[in-house]
Amino acid sequence: MAETITQQIQSQIDANPVMLYMKGDATFPQCGFSARVVQILKHMGVPFKTANVLEDPALRQGIKDFSNWPTVPQLYVKGEFIGGCDIVTEMYQSGELEKLLAEKGIVPASA
Repeated sequence: MAETITQQIQSQIDANPVMLYMKGDATFPQCGFSARVVQILKHMGVPFKTANVLEDPALRQGIKDFSNWPTVPQLYVKGEFIGGCDIVTEMYQSGELEKLLAEKGIVPASA
């Protein structure tokens, strides 16, 4: 039996400590907001996995329903929905994102 989109999203989030749902992928983001979140994560040296919502209409709608959040990108850390571009950017600038990642045991690759 094929898993539902909700199950697929849940298993991706469970399997990847830092999971980013975005337009495009880490090497070729297809929107400025997705690109900004990728830049922040790369700058912090955080290992992360992406899912391209443009490749799958079911995923594109499914992730919005899953999080009850209307826009992409969406960042999850250890199963917790963190937010979209604005929230991630604000958290990064204030140092909150680094603190959250450390609390969750996410260690930058450069460390």
